[in-house]
Amino acid sequence: MDMIDRHVFLDFHIDTNLINSKSDIRGMNLLEQWNEREVIYIAMSEVAQKEAVGRGGGTRAEKAYTYAATETLANTPNEVKKLKQVAEILFPQGIKSPSERNDVEIVFNAHKYEAILITNDGDSKRQPKGILGNAQKLRQIGIEVLRVYEAIELIKRKILQRDQTAREIALATREPLPDWVGKDLNILEDTLKLPVNETSQSENFLHMEVG
Repeated sequence: MDMIDRHVFLDFHIDTNLINSKSDIRGMNLLEQWNEREVIYIAMSEVAQKEAVGRGGGTRAEKAYTYAATETLANTPNEVKKLKQVAEILFPQGIKSPSERNDVEIVFNAHKYEAILITNDGDSKRQPKGILGNAQKLRQIGIEVLRVYEAIELIKRKILQRDQTAREIALATREPLPDWVGKDLNILEDTLKLPVNETSQSENFLHMEVG
């Protein structure tokens, strides 16, 4: 029985609205730390990366380019079909702008590269529908879309399971316990208060126990 890796086998794509160039989205700060520790993997679509760079230079562009970017490349019949399904779900009246086309490609990319999309799109009174408003319909065609705090809760559960498994393996094999066991949840203590712009539903995240 071999010791498990630190990675919890969760890959994510982030949307343009979560570049976090000013480090003012506390939940993203936490996700970024997990990414740096190789607990999770974060990338973004080339479309989202170009959007982020186009909306402002300097630190925003610099931050966007720290992520690996994936290309749409919908060449196979199944990929063309999936791209059309996403478009019909997000924009049943048809795509009417380059921004809407980008949203479709951002969602498609997450699916194509077997990642979960993290976004704030459609998470406000001003924008009640968007990507998040169609999360259930997207899930029905195999695409997972989460808010920041939902991704954090998912990762937290996976870390707890990983650490427990590592302890059991160490006990059974008498191998040393990896030094990362217990450490990846400690950073939650520094992220107990989220800014208002992370939605009122972030209350679930505020009350998560470190375990």
